[in-house]
Amino acid sequence: MRHSVTYTFLFAGAVCVICAVLVSTSAVSLADRQRANALQYKRKNVLIAAGLIGSTEKVTAEEINKRFENVLPVAIDLETGETVEDFDTASYDQQKAKTDPEMSREAPPNLSVIKRLPKYAVVYQLINEQDQVEMLVLPIEGYGLWSTLYGFLALRADTKTIAGLTYYQHLETPGLGGEVDNPRWKALWPGRVAFDEAGRPVIEVIKGPAGPVDEDPHRVDGLSGATLTSRGVTRMLRFWLGEHGFGPYLAKFRESRGAS
Repeated sequence: MRHSVTYTFLFAGAVCVICAVLVSTSAVSLADRQRANALQYKRKNVLIAAGLIGSTEKVTAEEINKRFENVLPVAIDLETGETVEDFDTASYDQQKAKTDPEMSREAPPNLSVIKRLPKYAVVYQLINEQDQVEMLVLPIEGYGLWSTLYGFLALRADTKTIAGLTYYQHLETPGLGGEVDNPRWKALWPGRVAFDEAGRPVIEVIKGPAGPVDEDPHRVDGLSGATLTSRGVTRMLRFWLGEHGFGPYLAKFRESRGAS
């Protein structure tokens, strides 16, 4: 009997069922932990962009949560720039929303190869001891050379001055486009100015070295040997700071502060 075809199939079927049950049980039991880890990873990168955690600094989940206490996640309608009340920002998945026709829309033609835009986006406001917003952290994404780069851009409360930039996911070439992760390159961004006097996003990663912040505020050193990745960074920043990205939100934020 044990050597029969029927026994073999029954035994293999039983093993498959048991393995399926074990895998399913593990997936369900680990789901909460996976969501918690994803939230911690997002928070950590928001803090890195804001300069509240160093790029290579080792921090615990408790330390991340403690430093995040003064960061307020805010949901906005990306098209109008209006704040959305009673929104669960912790569980919202912006990337998943882009795949839902009811939660997203087709992006206009753009050089950053962004296909769809979510209806809602979550921005992060850094609140100081006087309960004033002193920094905004915006999620950004766009195509480089080999991949879509995902990151965060931090702006000072004037919505023009860059406070930091970081990327947390991409497949660019190590040592070339992958240098977007290099702390030395990221250190070139604070103090640069994203907009010109007319309010147009003009920040640019150039080929070769840029001047110091006070003399060359709108430009940043290019990544050596990675012209297309550098160009991709320029394009995505200009897109997200423009009318189809966070432009409407930034305009309303400036209005709320009585700034032009």
